[in-house]
Amino acid sequence: MTTTSIKNLNLLKIYDKESQETYFGGDQEWYSKKWQRLSGCGPTAATNIFYYLSHSKDILKSAEQLNTKEGWISLMEKMWGYVTPSVRGVHTTKMFFEPMVNFAKAQGRNLEYYVYEVPEDPSQRPQFQEILKFIEKGLSKDVPVAFLNLNNGKVKNLDRWHWVTIISLEYIEEGQSAFLTILDYGRVKKIDLALWYNSTTLGGGFVYFLEKY
Repeated sequence: MTTTSIKNLNLLKIYDKESQETYFGGDQEWYSKKWQRLSGCGPTAATNIFYYLSHSKDILKSAEQLNTKEGWISLMEKMWGYVTPSVRGVHTTKMFFEPMVNFAKAQGRNLEYYVYEVPEDPSQRPQFQEILKFIEKGLSKDVPVAFLNLNNGKVKNLDRWHWVTIISLEYIEEGQSAFLTILDYGRVKKIDLALWYNSTTLGGGFVYFLEKY
């Protein structure tokens, strides 16, 4: 079994002083408005990824203050102004990576994006091993990978039409069995990527970012 992960999951640990609960990554349910809570998976995943990048690259000078729920919500609201869902949500990778690049520019930094699409038509999809290589490459550079899942197929513990944050990948060498560890609704979950690939009816995509100097 081969495993590749981001280096420091604790960077994404969030403490809620009021409930005294600990979360990993944001929860779209923290948004203040109903529409944000319904459609906010994209900006929430973007916040997770940008925070991780900003902490290691010093994009945000006050990064250490954002490990509280209140601070995280503040960053989520700022991200919403860029990664803004349409009536169909953030339903394409382009609606995710272009606003993220613009958000970084507003902070005085440049990000370059890397995208891997999984088309709706199974006959047009890349080989599964190629997807594994893409995710592994991003994680090996110590950056979380965003995952757009338009249809979850037979994967029961993953919402459809949904963005999540990938923090780890494990697979057998032949590439027929693979699992992702993701952040979703402030929790750490494990999902079957091979099952998703073989059963999704709409596909999706993967995105990661690197700082450009």
